[in-house]
Amino acid sequence: MSITSQAELLGMQQASEAVAVTLRSMREFARPGMSTAELDEYGRALLERFGAKSAPKLTYGFPGWTCISVNNEIAHGIPSAKTILQEGDLVNVDVSAELDGFWADNGGSFVLGRDLHQHQQLVNASSDILRIAIANIRDGVRIAQVGGIIETEARKRGYTVIRNLTGHGIGRGLHEEPHSIANYYDKYNRSRFRKNAVVAIETFISTKGNWAYEGSDGWTLSGKKGAYTAQHEHTIMVTDGEPLIFTRENGVTAI
Repeated sequence: MSITSQAELLGMQQASEAVAVTLRSMREFARPGMSTAELDEYGRALLERFGAKSAPKLTYGFPGWTCISVNNEIAHGIPSAKTILQEGDLVNVDVSAELDGFWADNGGSFVLGRDLHQHQQLVNASSDILRIAIANIRDGVRIAQVGGIIETEARKRGYTVIRNLTGHGIGRGLHEEPHSIANYYDKYNRSRFRKNAVVAIETFISTKGNWAYEGSDGWTLSGKKGAYTAQHEHTIMVTDGEPLIFTRENGVTAI
């Protein structure tokens, strides 16, 4: 969507606050020995307090309120009573929701407890690269250019990017134009960021491989065998200068 009024700006801010607070609170609530289903239920209750509805459930009938991916899973992990979180796990929580007709999306990977398996460097890279990417977005900049920045920054750190998962437009629906804000330089994408447009920018930074494969459950995406991927995501509004990051909570970036 393109924001054209103060009412739309407020609507996006409120929807974004709901997902940002929920994401931060779920991360703080997570602990070893907890199932991902329990963590998801906690997220459901938080969204409900805001009056927000789970976007993946509302849009696609996803079998969970939030997406929780663990270790080798990249995205769209289904919360389960059988998946028990362990100390040192690489966990990704992706929270998207609708509130009063406005949609927002926020995600982040983190290491649960002590960094037993040396995942923190990967998490930091994903978070840092997202900040760099967002800092380069403004009216008129080619979408492909930002994708190139993401891939270049990943390579500098010895990582790859997942090429078949992308950021996207958002606002009046979960996925809007532009439908592909890739993590690499896509020379065929001639589109540009436009002032007042609302987009969800995502980084998918991996230890190896560049493709996400769908599992037997029809939802969960995983990468190359033995690979780990960290993801971070913000919903932003494009401006003439520094973008407005809607999914900052109290002015502090949730990632």
